[in-house]
Amino acid sequence: MAETKQERELQLQAAKEFRVQFLMNETGITEAQARELVGMIGLDASSLLREARLLKKNK
Repeated sequence: MAETKQERELQLQAAKEFRVQFLMNETGITEAQARELVGMIGLDASSLLREARLLKKNK
């Protein structure tokens, strides 16, 4: 069965929220910082972790 556009959007939002929480827990960055990274980079876990660690290190 094909997904509706609304279902895809809900899944994408859930995935973004998961990444935000993951970055906060894994690296200690703020929620705002995590959301900004997800918005800029997308959902690629490796890239997000690399950038979050650099961000935390430089603060």
